[in-house]
Amino acid sequence: MRILLVEDESAIADTVLYALRAEGFEAVHCLTGGEALREAARVAFDLAVLDIGLPDIGGFALCRELRRGRDLPVIFLTAQNAEADRILGLEIGADDYVTKPFSPRELATRVRVVLRRARGGAAETAVVEDGFVHDLEGKRIRYRGQALDLTRYEYGLLAALLQRPGAVLSRAQLMDRVWGDALDSGDRTVDTHIKTLRAKLRDVAADRDPIRTHRGLGYSLEAS
Repeated sequence: MRILLVEDESAIADTVLYALRAEGFEAVHCLTGGEALREAARVAFDLAVLDIGLPDIGGFALCRELRRGRDLPVIFLTAQNAEADRILGLEIGADDYVTKPFSPRELATRVRVVLRRARGGAAETAVVEDGFVHDLEGKRIRYRGQALDLTRYEYGLLAALLQRPGAVLSRAQLMDRVWGDALDSGDRTVDTHIKTLRAKLRDVAADRDPIRTHRGLGYSLEAS
């Protein structure tokens, strides 16, 4: 799931990005509304978290532009606690409304709830090309019809790659998403777990190696 965060206070944005990524979301941060519109024209997002008090475009106006021609769930952030702002935000279709200061972890939970509600309460299951079926809530992955018996870190690696098929993720990105604050882990840890993960995928389909190594860059999941 790709989340657009539009927040002009970098300190707040950094904590929100960390919380979202810890929950397995791919999060993109923009400082201004104009930057957000350019980013949204380039890639599709599943949900937007918008600060109302942006320096160029107001959060409400940005919401209208982002939703032009598409159905995009939106959560508003604001330093104001005025009832009028909450009412206006909800009237233009906000899915939730969070007043600063707030807990980044709570916001990440609200994002997951809004996404689930937007999908009609269905179980969060992502089907990806190349035979993978990812049950996000159950933290289970099937490959070509077979359930994979994965360790915690093997699952985390494959889940991170499945979130962005074709995109090259560096070892540092994978470390941050899968190992978090594990200070005793390094690049070799990623390589070792990729090796064991590949072996388990080959046990299912010996003729395919969906994980591609990009020397000096990282790894990607190549869908066919």
